[in-house]
Amino acid sequence: MKKRVLSLLLCGCMAVSLLAGCGSKGSEEAPAAPASTESDAEPEAPAENSDDETEAPAENAEAAADSDMEYVKGKGTLVVGITDFEPMDYKDESGEWIGFDADMAKAFAESLGVSVEFVEIDWDNKVMELDSKTIDCVWNGMTLTDEVTSAMECSKAYCNNAQIVIVPADKADQYQDTDSLKDLNFAVEAGSAGEAEVDALGLSFTPVKAQADALLEVASGTSDAAVIDSLMAAAMVGEGTGYDKLTYTVQLNSEEYGVGFRKGSDLAAALNDFFAASYADGSMKTCAETYNVQAALIEQ
Repeated sequence: MKKRVLSLLLCGCMAVSLLAGCGSKGSEEAPAAPASTESDAEPEAPAENSDDETEAPAENAEAAADSDMEYVKGKGTLVVGITDFEPMDYKDESGEWIGFDADMAKAFAESLGVSVEFVEIDWDNKVMELDSKTIDCVWNGMTLTDEVTSAMECSKAYCNNAQIVIVPADKADQYQDTDSLKDLNFAVEAGSAGEAEVDALGLSFTPVKAQADALLEVASGTSDAAVIDSLMAAAMVGEGTGYDKLTYTVQLNSEEYGVGFRKGSDLAAALNDFFAASYADGSMKTCAETYNVQAALIEQ
């Protein structure tokens, strides 16, 4: 009986001891919870840094995507939209594009570390060609009209120009002022400053693809007259040219040439810097003298 009582007492003591042990263990682990929470909080800082590192390349990629400069350098080619327009852009006997604008475009592309590619465009669609990235710039004796400057990011003006009337030389004395032009049918390049001038005067005209085509219309007798750029007229019309039986008479306006890029393009500022450097070192003048357009240059 005593043994049984003793046994029961021992069991009771063991139970109390076990309960005390559990209580002691729980009291030791309770403070561990804040430590665990603090430990969990510490890894958040690296996670935030990791997010920053992930976002940085994305921001850089977005900036590069917005940069025409990086786009052109990435593909390695500056694509220049032009028409056949002597002395600015035209082909030599070997089929290579030359001219004041063509040569300056080659030099600019070289300064960027890329090659140049010339693409003949429909002048009336120049903005669409630019925005669709078929071309990277319009560099073709382009008049800086309000329409052009509102649709493109343009360089500073680099050449003076004018729109002038072309007629057969044997009829030139009949057409010496704007009033004398009212009964003529003109050939003009579609989308050009020449078209804008004859339209503003209310004259009859037929749009053609390029200024060279307008000259051909007059030479062949299909049109009575044409309106083209004065720089082109100086190179292609009159004695010693391919159109020696044509001449120019009335000047309809005065204007300036610039180069057009996509709206917001950073290439326009880069070209302005290039023009300034080329003018300062004399290379722009040397190029202009090659094509006899030095008198039209605008100081940069």
